[in-house]
Amino acid sequence: MSAPDLHQMGVAALSAALASGKASSREVTQHLLDRAAAHEALGAFLHVDADAALAGAAVADAARAAGRAGALCGVPLAHKDIFVTQDMPTTAGSKMLAGYRSPFDATVVARLKAAGTVSLGKLNCDEYAMGSANENSAYGLVRNPWDLTRVPGGSSGGSAAAVAARLLPGATGTDTGGSIRQPASFSGITGIKPTYGVCSRYGMIAFASSLDQAGPMARSAEDCALLLSAMSGFDERDATSAQRPAGDFHAQMLAPREGATAAQPLKGLRIGLPTEFFPAALAADVNGTVRAALAEYEKLGATLVDVHLPRTELSIPVYYIIAPAEASSNLSRFDGVRYGHRAAEYADLMEMYKRSRSEGFGAEVKRRIMIGAYVLSHGYYDAYYLQAQKLRRMIADDFQACFKQCDVIAGPVAPTVAWHIASQGGDPLQAYLADIFTLPASLAGLPGMSVPAGFGAGGMPVGLQLIGNYFQEGTLLHAAHAFQQATDHHLAAPAGF
Repeated sequence: MSAPDLHQMGVAALSAALASGKASSREVTQHLLDRAAAHEALGAFLHVDADAALAGAAVADAARAAGRAGALCGVPLAHKDIFVTQDMPTTAGSKMLAGYRSPFDATVVARLKAAGTVSLGKLNCDEYAMGSANENSAYGLVRNPWDLTRVPGGSSGGSAAAVAARLLPGATGTDTGGSIRQPASFSGITGIKPTYGVCSRYGMIAFASSLDQAGPMARSAEDCALLLSAMSGFDERDATSAQRPAGDFHAQMLAPREGATAAQPLKGLRIGLPTEFFPAALAADVNGTVRAALAEYEKLGATLVDVHLPRTELSIPVYYIIAPAEASSNLSRFDGVRYGHRAAEYADLMEMYKRSRSEGFGAEVKRRIMIGAYVLSHGYYDAYYLQAQKLRRMIADDFQACFKQCDVIAGPVAPTVAWHIASQGGDPLQAYLADIFTLPASLAGLPGMSVPAGFGAGGMPVGLQLIGNYFQEGTLLHAAHAFQQATDHHLAAPAGF
């Protein structure tokens, strides 16, 4: 197989090529390492370990030769730099953790390694996963491959950009309030946030513990299904891990619906369209692209049903109370004592704490820590944090009312296509408001995914968001796969890559 074809292949296609002997893992890995070096200006990678990657590829090739290879054996990936890794530094995009090396691998990393994947390195992200544009990384921003003057989305912007630019067939990401789905939408790839608890959070540097969830980002629903199958499953080291075995999401994705036909594989599927997900303020190009995708779903046999999520607007204040509150607690461990950045000069212990944290954390992280400390403080806990938790339960109840009328909920991922770098003028509220459609599912702990739906203004990608009920990842993947079998939006690649 000629080298120029290798980077155009997704996870499933590469798996087939490796299994048939048309390509070797070493050949694919070297090709992608060369591409990563050639497109370093994209800013997607924070660390590349070529020697370790090639050594891993050799092990994978030997396993295949010995008949001990699974579907993912020899497939190159890279990890969002929020997952700790024993053999590579982990920074969480922060100066606070510059040069930090973990004594162990995150469970997600370990499981993908056990499946035979080859790790090329670590991917850029917003600092401690706090951001919607990947402009908050202490190590430089990431650019969108479709338009280098625009953001790729965040916080998993490095993962999204690397997959979109064909530097990788797939990558890991995390989603706290939309950090897999929104960059997948902005960058024209597929990404899924599974139900909270499906993937272990052990070794994933915590932002907001009741919201953080790992998931795959790749070219297609099939690629994501293969990766999620390897990533998922109960982990006794994570107290929030769902006590469920690893799922075969690929098999679930391929399982035919009862009554389905070749022409209408989604016959009988009810897709709910929340009125609140299609406001007047929704950009016309996003609305038109999403509506066209929904019309395709109707051709595939699905039925569109109007539903309501009346507390959608409340998800923004609820999230930006709960998430910062948890962040202020989680990030208290980064104090310059045990690991991480320590100020060079200080008079006493208290000053060391203050200077180390002031120097180590970026502006957005400091902002969220302060908000969180405020809403948890005496006199404000009941007024803010407790009320937010009550509203969170009501938002989850709204979804359950919808699922009595439909099987899947659909709408846009974001109100607009990717915006231009630095165009928000340092106003964090603009980025917060852009999370309006992804936050509700995160607060409810539901699975959600972004599926490439077409292109909007400036030729920029638009993602269709699909949300399912608890542990219905198979339903989402099946619906996305059927759509991708009938369309080619997910196959489009940015010019120059």
